[in-house]
Amino acid sequence: MESGARGAEVIVSGKIKGQRAKAMKFCDGLMIHSGDPVNYYVDKAVRHVQLPQGILGIKVKIMMDHDSSGKKGPRKPLPDTVTILAAKEEVLPTAPYSENKM
Repeated sequence: MESGARGAEVIVSGKIKGQRAKAMKFCDGLMIHSGDPVNYYVDKAVRHVQLPQGILGIKVKIMMDHDSSGKKGPRKPLPDTVTILAAKEEVLPTAPYSENKM
């Protein structure tokens, strides 16, 4: 999170504390799980570790923040991002006029 990630999720599954297999989930920040932005915002990795009591599976997901230059994250903004533009000044007419439509 300190290096610019928007969110992170780590899932450790297997024989963690006892004889029975469990899964522990650790989450921090914002993480999207569905839709097309998952493909270009979330990086995923899966690794397996052989321990004396059995195999542990580790899944890591990191959601990168939007970067307009495309160096630290995707160029596309999230679809739910709202941009408010500045209001344009309206030019008021100085004299009344009419349009003749024939």
